[in-house]
Amino acid sequence: MATKRTKTKAPSRKKAVPRARKKVLVPTAPLERGPTGLPLLNKSAQRRDNGMKSINLALQGGGAHGAFAWGVIDKFLEDGRIEIEGVSGTSAGSMNAVVFAYGMLRGPDGARQALHDFWKAISEAGARYSPVKQMPWEKMMHGHNLDQAWASEMFKMITHSFSPYQLNPMNFNPLREVLEAQVDFDELDRSQKTKLFLSATNVRTGKVKVFNTNEITSDVVLASACLPYLFQAVEIAGEYYWDGGYMGNPVLYPLFYHTDSRDVVIVHINPIERPGPPTMSNDIFNRINEITFNSSLIKELRSVFFVQKLIDQGWIKDEYKEQLKYVLIHSIRADNALSDLSVSSKFANDWAFLTMLRDRGRAYASSWLDNHFNDLGVRSSVDLKKEFL
Repeated sequence: MATKRTKTKAPSRKKAVPRARKKVLVPTAPLERGPTGLPLLNKSAQRRDNGMKSINLALQGGGAHGAFAWGVIDKFLEDGRIEIEGVSGTSAGSMNAVVFAYGMLRGPDGARQALHDFWKAISEAGARYSPVKQMPWEKMMHGHNLDQAWASEMFKMITHSFSPYQLNPMNFNPLREVLEAQVDFDELDRSQKTKLFLSATNVRTGKVKVFNTNEITSDVVLASACLPYLFQAVEIAGEYYWDGGYMGNPVLYPLFYHTDSRDVVIVHINPIERPGPPTMSNDIFNRINEITFNSSLIKELRSVFFVQKLIDQGWIKDEYKEQLKYVLIHSIRADNALSDLSVSSKFANDWAFLTMLRDRGRAYASSWLDNHFNDLGVRSSVDLKKEFL
């Protein structure tokens, strides 16, 4: 795929024209319920005239594990029955979102090729620049988990002792080179094909900042993926940003207010559940990391359930019902798919590992389509009360 490198530009300062919230009619009679107790909605609610269904994607971050989400998107595009209207992403999820949206300017096949080329470039950059590499015998003994790798232990000790301002005063980030080689941000800025919502954490306020399609530059993507112990905070319009996963991994609310589709498919990268308490230091650190980066998403899903309950039980006055959008939540969870991988493997970047994660994502997406495609536009396929309350 032909690409060209462009200079990073400041986010557009033009004022967005406010959009009216989507008004969705909500039945006044009791909703019919399926076998799980979840409400059934109009079966044609989200089916397009061409027979396709429209969804929004919510993509979590997780370093190299983002290749799992690459596989999910690849399978959705290959399947051909789904149109992706909006994408909310954080960290690696933001990278997948931007590359997907840019590739979609050339259609689904263009998006699939763009994602392949991006992750291939990530692998090649990792081979050149990554300080965390395994010795051959370490890979034989521990697979792609880097917990026991000598280079990983040294890297952890150094980055926990010195800041990126001390270790990397020139602020070199190989991800910038990859992004700007793979995505023409000027062309993406002019596109209205895919609605993008990328999250970063404002260092000063501690609040989440959501950047929309016409604001996105390579700086925005790097801010969304800026781990504070590895990279200097990214400055955008006088504010400094760290990884968006601390406050939104990813945020869902822009998909409620700024898209027409009511279906949100969350691609989870950080396992929500793991059996038994961890007892080893690395395992404890791994589980803390997962819980931390899932917390904001779980809180937002609880809020979605609360609004669903208000509507389902008729607690909203008729004159206000049309102002609410009944959101349908779906998820492709990595609890089992990535349960054999520790947090350290998020820094692994060899091509065999990345394509293995892609293939796992494709397999889980294929299974999800078999089981839940008919739920789209009809019902949530996630019991929010059971899973998150």
